[in-house]
Amino acid sequence: MKIKSLIIAGPTASGKSDFAHKLAKRINGAIINCDSVQIYRDIETISASPFADMPKGNFDDIDGVPYRLFSVLSLNEHISVADYLRMATDAMNEIVAMGKMPIFVGGSGYYINVLINGIAAIPEISPENRTKARDMVKNCPDQVLKLLPTDCIKTDPQRTARALEVFLETGVSLTQWQQKSRSGALVSDAYKILINPNRELLLQRIAERVPHMIKGTAIKEAEYILNNKMEENRAIGTQQLCKMLRGEITQQQAIENWITKTNQYAKRQRTWFKTQFTPDCTISHVPTDADVEHIIFEISKY
Repeated sequence: MKIKSLIIAGPTASGKSDFAHKLAKRINGAIINCDSVQIYRDIETISASPFADMPKGNFDDIDGVPYRLFSVLSLNEHISVADYLRMATDAMNEIVAMGKMPIFVGGSGYYINVLINGIAAIPEISPENRTKARDMVKNCPDQVLKLLPTDCIKTDPQRTARALEVFLETGVSLTQWQQKSRSGALVSDAYKILINPNRELLLQRIAERVPHMIKGTAIKEAEYILNNKMEENRAIGTQQLCKMLRGEITQQQAIENWITKTNQYAKRQRTWFKTQFTPDCTISHVPTDADVEHIIFEISKY
C-alpha cells in the first residue's frame, strides 16, 4: 500500500470517530485528533470524544488502537494552528515509528487545512499581545470589530482572539498572512475521506445526542469547570451547562440552546467541506461496516 496517511473528516455527529476506529483496527492504523475541542481534557463527554464516559487517565489507546492528541491540554490553555501542526508532526512521527498508518480524524477545518497546505510564516506572538487579545474579545467586542477586517470576525471567540493577536503583533490581518506562501504541510498527499450524511439525518443525530450527554457525565464536567474556574466557552455545551448550574437557565433551555448551537456549527462545517476540502471518497450516510470494506478496497489500489 503506497498511501502513507489518511484524513477522515466530517461534521459533528456524522459517525466519523466510530468509522475511523473500525478502519484503524483493519489496516494497522493509529488515530491522530484534528478536532480543536477534543484536544482538551475534562470535557470528553461534552466534546463527544472517543474517550467519553471512559475511565480518566488513559487517553492513548482504545482496544489496542493508539490515539494521539486527545485530552492533552488544560481548558485554560490556548494553542495556535502552528502549535497544533508541531504537535501533529510529533504524533505522526511517533506513529510511523510504530509501523502504523496515521489516520487524522476530526471536523476542524483550520486544523485540516494546515495539515494539507501548511502554514504562513506568521511571527511569534508576544505573551502581552496574546493576553490583550483575549481580554479584548471577552470585554471589548465593539473595539475588536473596529480593529479587525470583516472577514476576520469569527463566531468562535478563540479564532477571533487569534486573528486579533496577529493584528496587534504585526499590524497585518490574519487573512493577509494566510494568503502568503505556506510551508510545513504534513500530509498533502493523504487519502481524504469525507463523512457527510444528509442534513436531516445530522439534525436528528444531534438532537438525540445532546440529551444522552446530559444523562452521562456532561453535568459533572460542567461542575468541574465551575469549581476550578476554567474556561466556560471552550466547547459548545460547556457554556450552556454552566449557565444551567448557576440557575440562569433551565435544563430544557440548556438542551435546546446546545442543540441549536451544534446545528449551526454543523452547517458551518458542511459549508467548509463543500468549498475548501476535496475528498478522494465521500460517504453520504452514517458509515457502516460495508463502508470500511469499501475504503480498504479503494486504498488497496494505490
